[in-house]
Amino acid sequence: MTEQGWFVGVEPGDAAAMGEAVREGEADAPADWPERAVDAGFADDADEYYELLRDATLAGTRAAVREREAADDQQLIHAVRAAADLADAANELAERGTEWAGSVFADVDSGVEGAREVAEREPENATEERAVALCERVAGLADERDDVREYVERQAPTVAPNLSNLAGPMLAARLIALAGGLDDLAKQPSGTVQVLGAEDALFAHLRGHAPSPKHGAIYTHDYVRNTHPEHRGSAARALAGKLSIAARIDHYSGDLRPELREELDERIERIRARDTE
Repeated sequence: MTEQGWFVGVEPGDAAAMGEAVREGEADAPADWPERAVDAGFADDADEYYELLRDATLAGTRAAVREREAADDQQLIHAVRAAADLADAANELAERGTEWAGSVFADVDSGVEGAREVAEREPENATEERAVALCERVAGLADERDDVREYVERQAPTVAPNLSNLAGPMLAARLIALAGGLDDLAKQPSGTVQVLGAEDALFAHLRGHAPSPKHGAIYTHDYVRNTHPEHRGSAARALAGKLSIAARIDHYSGDLRPELREELDERIERIRARDTE
């Protein structure tokens, strides 16, 4: 490398190989790389060298992006976001479908379950057919949502065993998605983990229009939601602290440590005991 330049043994037209050389190569000290490339016959002149270098860096960046997108935590992010989108779509379409069905059928319940019941009916005219078809679409979206959630439930403990053990698979996946990846979540301080998902409330607080949020997505956790409001902030801090530690362990080692859950259980028990004092 230090004798002949970055692209020794690489064909000038092989952008993927050049990109790999840029990503994996190293040198002990700076050097005149364009001159070495020309001397080695890799490029005709410095201008061509820099053009090839541009192609190589672009290829290397694309490869890095593909690797990141293929990583297990990124697949988990796609899944949990898809589940949320499917839930929103199913709920919104169910409202429209059951409202329409209610105008042509008797005893139509609202929501996704009401749409499922309508989807089982036999239409007798064109209007009923369209209302039933719409509710069938709702049922399909809801089924797909459930399937994606099952995927998350299976995958999250593999990607983030400690985070899933503390938060549950769905919340663990959502926190990873909100942070942008397990690596990013592992770098977040516990105070940031505590308010992930509460960005709007946080910005309103920074503008002086609202109090500081005590929690974001972790509110859905039983340890926060079912703790007395007076002590909910303490519960959120305790949970966020353990989740932050769990994310780091999952990212850097990946071994399950049950003691984290035991320590969290004891901490929450002490916090909730304040209600009886």
